[in-house]
Amino acid sequence: MKLSDGGVTSPKGFQAIGICAGIKKERKDMAMLVSEVPCSMAGTFTSNLVKASPVVWDADIVHRLKTAQACVMNSGVANACTGEQGDAYCAQSAEAAAQALGLEAQQVLLASTGVIGAQLPIEKICEGIRTMSGMLSGSREAAGAAAEAIMTTDTVRKEASVTIELGGKPVTIGGMTKGAGMIHPQMGTMLCFLTTDAAISADMAQKALSSCVEDSFNMISVDGDQSTNDTCLLFANGLAGNPGICEEGADYETFRQALEMITKNLARRMAADGEGASALFEVIVKGASTKEQAVKLSKSVIESSLVKTAIAGHDANWGRIICAMGYSGAVFDQQKVDLVFKSAAGEIQIAKSGVSTGFSEELATKILSEDEITAVIDLNEGSAQATAWGCDLTHEYIIINADYRS
Repeated sequence: MKLSDGGVTSPKGFQAIGICAGIKKERKDMAMLVSEVPCSMAGTFTSNLVKASPVVWDADIVHRLKTAQACVMNSGVANACTGEQGDAYCAQSAEAAAQALGLEAQQVLLASTGVIGAQLPIEKICEGIRTMSGMLSGSREAAGAAAEAIMTTDTVRKEASVTIELGGKPVTIGGMTKGAGMIHPQMGTMLCFLTTDAAISADMAQKALSSCVEDSFNMISVDGDQSTNDTCLLFANGLAGNPGICEEGADYETFRQALEMITKNLARRMAADGEGASALFEVIVKGASTKEQAVKLSKSVIESSLVKTAIAGHDANWGRIICAMGYSGAVFDQQKVDLVFKSAAGEIQIAKSGVSTGFSEELATKILSEDEITAVIDLNEGSAQATAWGCDLTHEYIIINADYRS
């Protein structure tokens, strides 16, 4: 099981495209994803009480109908906090796509990202839909164009694919995601679109996706701000021809592991591309009594502004890490805690049994000066563990967000 350079068009029967529809200046800002046949659907959405209109639209279709065939996405405008007009624009967008693709409106999902509180430029949206319907392609380039079109402050596209074997048939999962700021998912502004040609029921697809999201997208944080638009969708069209997965078993577990590989890879890359970030910060908590304890502690550390600024300054200020653990809500014995920093420049133990090892500040700074840094926290209590991903907090983050709308 190995990741490949692919995207949402890698599985059989999926086409996509991304264009500049004029929502943003001289940048791709609309994308479309279509399956040749209806798909079993799964999805997770923001738990923010304030939900964007497309989130409400999608959640209804995914949870009630459990099937769809297309998705229209835009960046630049979030269609959140837009009232009845925003809801109406969702319906109008879906109807425009349905007419262009020969589908029913309820077969079309929607996703938006960008400025909250602004109404969609609906004429540009509908014209973009008509244009994209004639440009759809199953090529690798088309997948890349779609991934580029959903970017906002992202600096790089985020795509991945993996091929496995189920019931003697090759099955592929592809994915793309966006997100660099307002990243603090509890899904139960990130967007993720996953496609697969696996034959799997909507219920089993939902079970697999919900499981994978918990250990991937729900384990990242860039700035602690939870979006109104968080959406993760999984389209499964069954064209691989594998025996249908309708219950747990060997094939389900293989599929789930492949899906988890994709979601963790995309989540990690989102954290690395955090707004203004210069380093990916990975926190591994091991030796925990329970998974819940490890999750709380790892997330508390990556969410700490003081820890994030220390990472930005290449400063092994490990007291900030212990402090963040202390207010996490998880119970642990600080006198058992070991802490190690690792990167491509080496490894150094900072603390042993809750106290400093008298480490070399010079070596620690060298290790913390790399663009990927890992903190390994051993609680020495049990066998459970969890991994969370974040990034450092730099001056650039303030610059990006201070004039975001302009």
